[in-house]
Amino acid sequence: MRTVLVSAAVSLLIALFGTPLAIRLFTRRGYGQLIREDGPAAHATKRGTPTMGGTVIVIATVVGYVVGHAATAFSVSASGLLVLGLMAALGLVGFIDDFLKIYKQTSLGLRSGAKLAGQSIVAAVFAFEVLRYPNFYDITPASAYISFLRDVGPVIGVLPFVVWIVLLIGGWSNAVNLTDGLDGLATGAALLVLAAYVLIANWQVRNACTGVSVTAQCYAVRDPLDLAVVASAALGACIGFLWWNAPPARIFMGDTGSLALGGVLAGLAVCTQTQLLLVILGGLFVIITLSVIIQVGFFKMTRRRVFRMAPLQHHFELLGWAETTIVVRFWLISGLFVALGLGVFYLEWLPG
Repeated sequence: MRTVLVSAAVSLLIALFGTPLAIRLFTRRGYGQLIREDGPAAHATKRGTPTMGGTVIVIATVVGYVVGHAATAFSVSASGLLVLGLMAALGLVGFIDDFLKIYKQTSLGLRSGAKLAGQSIVAAVFAFEVLRYPNFYDITPASAYISFLRDVGPVIGVLPFVVWIVLLIGGWSNAVNLTDGLDGLATGAALLVLAAYVLIANWQVRNACTGVSVTAQCYAVRDPLDLAVVASAALGACIGFLWWNAPPARIFMGDTGSLALGGVLAGLAVCTQTQLLLVILGGLFVIITLSVIIQVGFFKMTRRRVFRMAPLQHHFELLGWAETTIVVRFWLISGLFVALGLGVFYLEWLPG
């Protein structure tokens, strides 16, 4: 538990005091946000705000994780390193996308096919790797099952599992990316889900199938405590970054941050065997993603729109809602989904 606290504290401090340094550096180099011409008119004032702030989140998370382990002499694990590697690799894909936007002075960076290919390659490597590295109890970071509160159903095989994980990681990294349209919205929602994973992983530590008193409800998770460390490090980084990203934002996370956060959430879901539970915990991301799917699908069929603009947060902007009102209300919705997800997770432990 000390490692969890130290990692969270270190990453929070690095993000809190490192973000203003990034703001000055990116401003000096002209790494400013470019605004879509078809976006809400109020966003024009955000043009030139430093972007690629997600680099601070990734660096703070990694450093917090490393320092936490070094300070408490707690060994790193295969699960923790794989989830961190997934986060950093997707962050790199996002960084390339952000840098190309700035270099070409356009709101479009990587071509959609190239971006999807980068995400898919990273996800496929992660999917293969989590099936390796068994521990003393022959438990690997993940197994070839679909999971909800733990692995369920029959084994689906290696290749179907890899395809499933590629879709899962691609879906969540893009879901966070779509949510990152208003100041602090994605950061605040992500940190709530990360807080839930700190609690979930700690509960799995206390009820591991490798413990002294094993119950029928135990969890066969390889490294739950180290996954709690990863979640706490990312949580601390998000809190520190949100200090500067909250409305009115002085820096944006960019695709660097949104893809990285989507990756760490998906990685935690895979390694804690809660892949489908993440749909509830991250319900806000799901709703916003569905709004885009509905908008595009309905328009292609009828040439009419369901929402004034998608993703959903921009629909409310065009209805006249203040940005801070949307952000706070969406945070509340995210918190309700997190509470519901935690309730479902703990439900099986209630008497009767």
